[in-house]
Amino acid sequence: MHLKSLPGASPIQNKGLTPGLMESEMEEIVPVFVVLIVFGSVAAMVLMPIWFKERTKRSAHTIIAQAMERGQNLDPALMQRLTESIEVQQKSPRRTLGNGVVLLALAGGFTAASYFSGDFDPSGHAMGGMMTTAIILGALGAAFTLLAIVDYATRKKSDT
Repeated sequence: MHLKSLPGASPIQNKGLTPGLMESEMEEIVPVFVVLIVFGSVAAMVLMPIWFKERTKRSAHTIIAQAMERGQNLDPALMQRLTESIEVQQKSPRRTLGNGVVLLALAGGFTAASYFSGDFDPSGHAMGGMMTTAIILGALGAAFTLLAIVDYATRKKSDT
């Protein structure tokens, strides 16, 4: 029902704007915000540690530069520690396997949550989105596990 047909409608309402129209616009905007929030959160979780690590490196560089400008003698061990990477993470098959196992466990957890919440639908529909999340995490977990197996086999051959 259009509000312009109601007696005493405001000028905005007389221009044809109806609450139904505003509600449908909101219904179109909400999913966009949900997607932006979800992917923005993931991006923040990935990018923030990288940013903090680079900021720490930059501050260490600034401290060394200031000390050298003042003519202070720096201990070589301290200099080496400050100029090295803050935390060097070696790529190891064991770490990759750990990531794969965690992702597979999360996939199993999402599958179980989907089943027990009533969203599990064997007809092929992921009703609540839980199964979609489980499939994505499961695929990533399987990829990490396969990568760990390949890395382990390759390292074993190169060590002999």
